[in-house]
Amino acid sequence: MSQSEPFHPRPPSPTPAEKAPSRHTDLVRRMLTAAVLIPYILYAVAQGGLWVLGTVVVIVLLGIREFYQLIAAKGANPIWGFGLSAGAALPVVTYFGNEYHATILMTAALLALMVAQVGKAQISEALASISGTFFGVFYVGWLLSHAVVLRNFHDVVNSKWGAAAAATYPPDSGAFLLVFVLTAVVGSDAGAYFAGRAWGKHKLAPTISPGKTVEGALGGIAFGMLCALACKAVFDLMWPALSEPIPYLLAAPIAVVLATVAICGDLVESLLKRDAQTKDAGSLLPGMGGILDRVDSALLAIPVMYYGLLGLTYLRAGLT
Repeated sequence: MSQSEPFHPRPPSPTPAEKAPSRHTDLVRRMLTAAVLIPYILYAVAQGGLWVLGTVVVIVLLGIREFYQLIAAKGANPIWGFGLSAGAALPVVTYFGNEYHATILMTAALLALMVAQVGKAQISEALASISGTFFGVFYVGWLLSHAVVLRNFHDVVNSKWGAAAAATYPPDSGAFLLVFVLTAVVGSDAGAYFAGRAWGKHKLAPTISPGKTVEGALGGIAFGMLCALACKAVFDLMWPALSEPIPYLLAAPIAVVLATVAICGDLVESLLKRDAQTKDAGSLLPGMGGILDRVDSALLAIPVMYYGLLGLTYLRAGLT
């Protein structure tokens, strides 16, 4: 090449694209995260009181934050400070009262939210702002606050129907009730994952979550029930008084319902993520995504357990 010819450097060699984590790597990360979370959750539930309240408040704040990020990606403009404050207040009110007082706070929060929106100069996104902000408070804050009253189930029953009805549940029986729900939820999630990979052929909800299958859902329900019954067996062996109020003939159908509801809760969050065009609600938990990705099933299962037991206790109290 002569000196008079201009020098044209060659473009740099393209760097190889980063490979997505393999399923094996993703499973290892998930197991390691679970190995950290599960002991802490069990310890907090066993301690009860402020341990459960503090844990729920932190999860609510992180969950609402992730939810607002999802709807902000769709163009909504949630009122972050208001939503986070109201969501965190719900489990606190539930702790010092019950779910009825949390419902009153929800009503007051909705009224305050509408007033706050009226005072904003920009009104073009008022509908999305009010709806998104309030739904985040309800979906994460109100639903998850039921974990507090479920842990304190003896005190709730005592305040509603007196000591005679509360005598059915020992003071710390709420520890068993909450662990029972969480075990059914985790078992349902794990069973659906492995059964879906092994035998999944028929799509469960292809427009919402193409990876979920009918076979996976059935495996999740079966394994969730088995895990919940194993949980009861452990309590019957080590702390029989706590698990005595729920006999096996009742525990089995309850576990099936909880595992089924857990799958529905997972589909609800998948619907939200599909609309936001994102795979995970966050990245806080390695191998699991965000907080919402981990608690989505429990958000529905815990209230179902709580209100189902309230109805059962009411019937028992009426019959006696």
